[in-house]
Amino acid sequence: MSSVEETAVALGNPTSEEFRRAAGVLGKVGLTQYEARAYIALVARGLGDATGVAAAAGIPRTSAYKVLESLAAKGYAQPTGGKPILFRPTPPLDVAETLKAAIQEVFEQLAQLHRVVGEHGEPQLVYLLSEREKVVAKIGELLDQSSRTFILTTPQVADLRDGLGKKIQSALKRGVRVTFVTAPLQRLPEGVEHVPRENLMATEVLADGEHALLAAPGLDACGFTDNPILIAHLKQFLEFVLGKDPGAPSA
Repeated sequence: MSSVEETAVALGNPTSEEFRRAAGVLGKVGLTQYEARAYIALVARGLGDATGVAAAAGIPRTSAYKVLESLAAKGYAQPTGGKPILFRPTPPLDVAETLKAAIQEVFEQLAQLHRVVGEHGEPQLVYLLSEREKVVAKIGELLDQSSRTFILTTPQVADLRDGLGKKIQSALKRGVRVTFVTAPLQRLPEGVEHVPRENLMATEVLADGEHALLAAPGLDACGFTDNPILIAHLKQFLEFVLGKDPGAPSA
């Protein structure tokens, strides 16, 4: 067996260094540790249900089905039906190409913002936060402050839906138009508008068209701003995602 084949085989062992390293890399592109371990286990098995993947990945059996559903929502797996429901991994090179395209898109947008801000001579006024709890709390703060519109684009919908549930209902009662841009077939709070979009990477927030936030995959860091130049460009991007004419008046 060649060294490449030995490394590949080691990836199927959740106690191996190769498995831990791969899980760490997947964590940097937005998967939780359970999701990363489950995806590697799915690739190693080719097909699996929640019970089998839990055993192969070394994750709690009670969490496995929810983890596999989340992987499917993020484009890393596909359910094949049946009872118990089986999941098949999205081919790793397909995932890699999708991630590369999404990362390229984000950084091209950032480069454009950097050029525009430089041309206008405006201070960037981007404030940074790290740690997941603080990022989620900041998103909740922007939701609380909203009086007209709140747009959230995210691949992390399950985490934010549960963490922001009461704030979402409070905003809806105030008459705020709350829109989630997420993967298709997601369970969302009642009253929230849904715009389906596949292969999302970052989490973006636009509150009242005046306050913006961009969070890293995994929600472990974010930048937020009320700079009108930066807001205008995020607004244009989100209007494109929502299928609106960027030149038309915003809601």
